[in-house]
Amino acid sequence: MKTKQFIKTTLGALAVTTMIGASATWAGESPEDMVLVPGGSFLMGVDKEVKPKTEKMSRQQQLKYRVSREAFHDEGPARHVLLDAFHLDKYEVSNKQYGEFIKATGHPAPAYWDDHRRNKPEQPVSGVNWHDATAYCGWANKRLPTEAEWEKAARGPEGYKYPWGNDLDSSKANFGRKQEYTANVGSFPEGKSPYGAYNMAGNVFEWVQDWYDPNYYKTTKEMVNPTGPREGVFLSATGTYVDRYATGEKRVIRGGSWYAPAESVTNTHRFWNDPMNNSYGVGLGFRCARSVEDDPSLQARTHYMDALINMGAEKYSEAMKSISKALSMDTVNPEYLKVKEMIQKQIR
Repeated sequence: MKTKQFIKTTLGALAVTTMIGASATWAGESPEDMVLVPGGSFLMGVDKEVKPKTEKMSRQQQLKYRVSREAFHDEGPARHVLLDAFHLDKYEVSNKQYGEFIKATGHPAPAYWDDHRRNKPEQPVSGVNWHDATAYCGWANKRLPTEAEWEKAARGPEGYKYPWGNDLDSSKANFGRKQEYTANVGSFPEGKSPYGAYNMAGNVFEWVQDWYDPNYYKTTKEMVNPTGPREGVFLSATGTYVDRYATGEKRVIRGGSWYAPAESVTNTHRFWNDPMNNSYGVGLGFRCARSVEDDPSLQARTHYMDALINMGAEKYSEAMKSISKALSMDTVNPEYLKVKEMIQKQIR
């Protein structure tokens, strides 16, 4: 029994060490000022009460499963989602970057462009609508992240409640009107997500690709690279309210803002806005993503990472499937071959 436990402990430690080394190497291959979010599954959303049979979960699954009575009805039920690897901007798009976009394309300036409290070069652009954000990302040879991609990048492999962990800490993000303006995009390094993305909580709400539907989590069966509803639901259609920004189809925004309360900066919190609105809460910004599915070496690395994670969870059959996929794309990689050998020893 002691021998078996020793093997598990040693293998787990080796897997983690190897994974950290692999992440460091891999991060070096990311485009400038982007972080790599490995592919694989994660738990998206949060339940308001315990629903699954937790006693049947592995220890790793129990650690990642969270319940929040404070969650809004649109944040659940939690469900497993499988994503391909992708890159995400390390920082929110800054005024400096957006200014370069304006100069190159003649695109109209955003709201607050002349507000000296919010237009410093290293502050995030904070007055853009969904179409502005989409246009910028296209110009930069990128795209807006999906809602699922955004949440995975914020939660990290442990499924945190906040980008930095599970406890609210006002020293790690700009929210709740702690200061009456946005912070520089590289501020609050202690609050970055496990994958290295800054300010995913607070500062500016961030546009994502998806249409908003409050019942989407309850009804969708899309589990692999979900892109949200095909169209937005019509909200606040009272027939008497004429504000077009309060009615009609909405796009999702995530992460809260410097103006928003603490309840809005959890990683699962969802909010929405009219895609034409550029001024909600004095903080509508974004960051961009880029797919990596056209790079076989990174895809192989994704499967390799999955294998290590499954080894750490002692799920050796799943680990073997993952490492076999990696080797199908890179047949002579010595790291992959060594890991396969380690898995085979555990299965025998």
